[in-house]
Amino acid sequence: MVRALLLILAALAVPSAAAATAQDFIVIAHRGASGERPEHTLAAYERAIDQGADYIEPDLVATKDMQLVARHETEIGETTDVASREEFADRKRSKTIERRLVTGWFAEDFTLAELRSLRVRERLPGLRPGNARFDGLYQIPTFEEIAALVRAKEAETGRRIGIYPELKHPTWLFQEAGIDTVDLLATALRKADLDDADDLVFVQVFEVGPLKRLNALVETPLVLLISSQGGPYDEPATSWADILTPSGLTEVAGYADGIGPHLGHVLSADGTSTGLVGDAHAVGLKVHPWTLRKENAFLPPALRRGAGQGAAGDLGTLARMVRASGADGVFTDDPALVLSALGR
Repeated sequence: MVRALLLILAALAVPSAAAATAQDFIVIAHRGASGERPEHTLAAYERAIDQGADYIEPDLVATKDMQLVARHETEIGETTDVASREEFADRKRSKTIERRLVTGWFAEDFTLAELRSLRVRERLPGLRPGNARFDGLYQIPTFEEIAALVRAKEAETGRRIGIYPELKHPTWLFQEAGIDTVDLLATALRKADLDDADDLVFVQVFEVGPLKRLNALVETPLVLLISSQGGPYDEPATSWADILTPSGLTEVAGYADGIGPHLGHVLSADGTSTGLVGDAHAVGLKVHPWTLRKENAFLPPALRRGAGQGAAGDLGTLARMVRASGADGVFTDDPALVLSALGR
C-alpha cells in the first residue's frame, strides 16, 4: 500500500484534466473549525470563516419548543455540561435512535431557554486537549444566530460565505417527538432569505424522504449524505450500495443536487479514485466527501506522523488526493490546513 501511495503522490504533482481546480473545489468547515474549537459553537464557525472556508456546516436538531439549534446529535450529554447540572438530572433517559439505544440527555426534551443555560464542552478531549481549554465558554447557537454570524462576516470581509446545514434524524425525530424539522428548516431558510437556488446554501440529510419534501419546499441545492455502510433510515429496504450504482445515482439526481459520501466511497485504500465521482458527475450530481481530520486517529497508516493518535499527520496529501479524484469539495475539521495544502 505504501508503494502505491508514493505513486499517487507523484501523480498529484501533475495536474489532471479531471481534477477539480482551486476555483471550483469548495472547502466546507465541518462543524466549524472543530479541530481548533469545540464543535458547533459560534467561535468554531467564526474561526473557520476567518481561515477562508467556503462554507460552514451546522448539524441541526430541535428543541422542545421547536427551535433549530446546532448539535452533532440530539443527545447533548457528550457535548455540554448538562450531566453536572442537578436541575436537569431527571431528564436523563434512554431512547432508541434509528435502531441504536442511546442513554443521556436529549435536545428535544429541553426548551431553548433551558439549553441556553448550558455550556459547551469538547467532544474529543483525549484527541484534542487544546480544545478542552475552551470548555464552559460557549452556548449552543441557534440556526438564526449562525445565519446572522454569516451575514456579519460577509459585511466584514466583503466575500460570500456559504452555509451547509444538516438535518439530524428528521424521520426519527418526527416519530419520537412529533417535531417536523423539515418544515422548521424550510421556514428558517425563507426567513433568512436563503431558500433560492443561487444562495450559497446546501442542505444535507442521510435520508431520502426529507430531501424529497425539501425539494418541493425550497430551491436550495440538496445533498444526500451516504455513510460507509447500511442505508437510509427511512428506506430500510435500500442500501447505500444500491444508491451508489449508476441507476441509483440517476434516481438521486431526480430530487437532489449532490451526494456527500463517506471518504472511502471516493478513494480506495491506496488513494486511487474509485470512479464514484465520474458516475455522479455523469448524472449531474456534485460530490462532497467527508471528513478530513488532521489527527493520526483519522488518517490512513501511510499518512500518520509522530507518536500517538492525537498527533497531526499528513492531512495535506489526503486533501490533494480528494481534489485529484475530481470531487467538487470536501468536509474538514481543519479548514486552514486543507486550504493551505490546496494552495489557497
